[in-house]
Amino acid sequence: MSSLFRRARVLIAAVGLLALWVPGPASAAPAKAAAAPSCPAADRIDTTLKNGARWQMCWDIDRNTGAVLSDVIYTPNRGTPTRVLKSASLAEVHVPYDSGQPRFYDVSAIGFGDLEQGTLTRLGAKDCPDGRLRDFRDTPVLCVEEQPRPFAYKSAVENGVLHGTDLVVFSVSEIGWYDYITEWRFSDDGSITPRSGATGSLSPFQFSDASSGWPTGVGSTRFSENHSHNIFWRLDFDVDGQSKNRVEQYDYPGSGTAARTTKRTVFSRETAADLAPTRFWRVVNPTTENSDGHAKSWEIDNHQSDQYRGPRETEEFTHHDMYFTQYRECERLAYGNTAPDCATSVDKYTGDEKLTDPVAWVSVDFHHVPRDEDQDPMPTHWQGFRIVPRDVTATSQLP
Repeated sequence: MSSLFRRARVLIAAVGLLALWVPGPASAAPAKAAAAPSCPAADRIDTTLKNGARWQMCWDIDRNTGAVLSDVIYTPNRGTPTRVLKSASLAEVHVPYDSGQPRFYDVSAIGFGDLEQGTLTRLGAKDCPDGRLRDFRDTPVLCVEEQPRPFAYKSAVENGVLHGTDLVVFSVSEIGWYDYITEWRFSDDGSITPRSGATGSLSPFQFSDASSGWPTGVGSTRFSENHSHNIFWRLDFDVDGQSKNRVEQYDYPGSGTAARTTKRTVFSRETAADLAPTRFWRVVNPTTENSDGHAKSWEIDNHQSDQYRGPRETEEFTHHDMYFTQYRECERLAYGNTAPDCATSVDKYTGDEKLTDPVAWVSVDFHHVPRDEDQDPMPTHWQGFRIVPRDVTATSQLP
């Protein structure tokens, strides 16, 4: 039954959005950063990496989004705990095909965390050879392991080189022909890399010409259809455990000239934003500082996107790369949100509300043009972004 469900994505999507809303953790901000996550020890991840940096967080499984991480706390080597995120998860995986049909909404219409239907994959020892498997409802579904990170630094002045490590937390969901690896990498330097890896099998949609596909197999009579993987992540920031966080956009105009300038834009109210050269965003807590007197913040680096834009009448939510909204408990999905008395998609979340408890919605799009090499088993293609500490510590804490 579960196999039939997984392979019948077209019929499922045609029925309508089947999203089941499950309230997430409240975004109440304590007066100062907590020393430990709020969940019971059984639901907690607590890892000290080889260089002394420590990551703590809670984890759970949501029927739609799969793995949900919350109360994410970073403690630098020789430093003090700093809360980064109240919660983090997928928010949508939108898969439109180049011919115009089909158009899938894998998170809202199918769900990445459904054990009963078999979309959330049981993991085994081969999936997590150097880590620890964590159980959800007596089923191993999450791998937690420390992995090497080459060249944390190399310095001629220091006459040395350091290879670092990452705490890697991942789950796998089987959606149609694809197996999606939902991975979060927490590095010893404080950076976070959320990414999704699509593998499994190449979809069987084929056409007789090259207008929407690429020839696969013998000759040029079978064309596998091109398609996009448009992935949204939802990040509820609580930098250093305070509710009065602020979002800033930085631009560096002056390309083609000898001098460049810095332009800072403060987003005081909910807004949408787009990628641009030499542009980044940060979520800053102006009330907490490092020992140099600089406000602590976390920078969002999202430059590896194909920037998909769908039809405005049905896919307006795809027309921006970033959204910053004021926290509302019911706003859980980027599309197909079915919570009562709540908007249905992220483009409708951005009203004129003051932005003091920001939630970032990050879109990274990948246009998949099939290759002969993609035929079973399909090599994993990754897409994601980085969150980098900016002035969380006064100097590098790498040993």
